[in-house]
Amino acid sequence: MTRPAFRTLVTGASSGIGAEYSRALRARGESVVLVARRRERLDALAAELGGEPQAIAIACDLSTTGAAARLQDQLAARGLVVDGLVNSAGLGRTGPFASQPPEAIAAMCDVNVRALVELTRAFLPPMIERRRGRVVNVASNAAFQPIPNLAVYAATKSFVLSFTEALGEELRGTDIQVQALCPGITETEFLDVSETHASLRVRKMPTMTPRQVVEASLAGLESGRLRVVVGISNRVLGFVTQRFAPNWLARKVAGSLYRDANAT
Repeated sequence: MTRPAFRTLVTGASSGIGAEYSRALRARGESVVLVARRRERLDALAAELGGEPQAIAIACDLSTTGAAARLQDQLAARGLVVDGLVNSAGLGRTGPFASQPPEAIAAMCDVNVRALVELTRAFLPPMIERRRGRVVNVASNAAFQPIPNLAVYAATKSFVLSFTEALGEELRGTDIQVQALCPGITETEFLDVSETHASLRVRKMPTMTPRQVVEASLAGLESGRLRVVVGISNRVLGFVTQRFAPNWLARKVAGSLYRDANAT
């Protein structure tokens, strides 16, 4: 008997990589559960993707305690089984750590780390039991070195990369696919929301589109790659940074991209 198409839960689905991932999965005939904070955007995307039951919108603030358990309960109440998880939701904040609002720091840790781990823990065991599933965790090229003035965000993405690759090794030989997706600077709302101002050097670097990021991720799933670094230039930069550049130099160069030269 042919198994039904995957149903994948996508967080951060109201914009950027999450929204594009949802579109790509629907184009492949899969069903999606769209999760993000912004209800109006989610509803509009769900309608674009065909509405229920193919595209279900659930508004949820992943920075709140117990969000993963509530999502799990909501899906169970609807009798929905999730075969895939794309942890795309993420928060960032640019600027010196000591001047960042404590609530912004807490939100970054809650969404980028705690919610991602809790969602994976909630939905992975049933996938293992059914011998069917995949988990894509969106890390970042920021995961490869400390980044002054983006310190918390980069550290959380280093966690995501380490956690996902360890998970991939644990699940080697099973029917569960795991991927750490590491995009570079992408044309999303992230730079604006994270207060990465136009005057910073990082805004002058080449960017990629969400579609390019998602296409690379899906190609990586097809070939079974655990780590997917999007773009040749990013792969080269990551290789040089990790293998040849002294740590102090990598920190200095990365930090200069996010340092406000006009700040006192």
